[in-house]
Amino acid sequence: MATVQVRGVKIVYEVLGDRGPWLALTSGGRHDHTEMVPLARKIAAMGCRVLLHDRRNTGASEILIEGDDQEEIIWADDLYELLSLLGASPAFLSGSSSGARLSMRTYLRHRDAVAGLVLLRVTGGAYAAERLPESYYRQFIRAAEQGGMAAVCETEQYRERLAKNPAMRERLLAMDPAHYLAVMNHWLDLFLPGMDLPVTGVTPEELNSITVPTIIIPGNDNVHSSKSGLAAHRLIPGSELHRLPIEDQDVPLIMMPEWAAYEDEIARVAVDFMHRHPAHK
Repeated sequence: MATVQVRGVKIVYEVLGDRGPWLALTSGGRHDHTEMVPLARKIAAMGCRVLLHDRRNTGASEILIEGDDQEEIIWADDLYELLSLLGASPAFLSGSSSGARLSMRTYLRHRDAVAGLVLLRVTGGAYAAERLPESYYRQFIRAAEQGGMAAVCETEQYRERLAKNPAMRERLLAMDPAHYLAVMNHWLDLFLPGMDLPVTGVTPEELNSITVPTIIIPGNDNVHSSKSGLAAHRLIPGSELHRLPIEDQDVPLIMMPEWAAYEDEIARVAVDFMHRHPAHK
């Protein structure tokens, strides 16, 4: 892994492969990039360069609870800058769940940097609308209200981040809880309006404006139901749809590693898609 300064934050990244088209592959939720390494290795072995990174405030990258923009917009601008620094634009963008949203948001803000989209496990529906604000913001807001920054550091997600980047503990403990609460409540307020959309966080008009080659591989749980993937396919003009041999399950969440049995198929589909739609620099 390597580290690079991106818009004032140290971002941890890794590139697998040394030839072929670039694919930026992003994890779901607030997970670090390691959950995508097995799939990335298979794609790289087929002649592609795969960029993995820990978004700011995730994994081993720096934590900086600041910013007026919605958090996924901040990540999109970071990814754009990272691609530029690596000479990887235009790149294909891919990801699972929030990684798929990041891919779409990066395209909508930086169209010149994106050759195409490979969207995995698109998010949407009432269950996601209830679960995601709690998972991303409300649990940490409660922790800060009840126990200050020490309590925030003891939440499961922050314990994982601080285990990977212990230097961030001192920064977080020194942060004014009132400021942390202000930023997190602001990000929550920006996030909530996207909860009732067919595809979480992306309006039908934005989806309809996507003109780069796009392929969608739907998920099969209550956060990433096939219905959400089909909605994205319907709303993105000319998009392709690839259905894995799976059925929707009435379970809250199937983690990406549980899709290991389908990684070979996903890799073949993604590489074939990129070869059929070559990027032009």
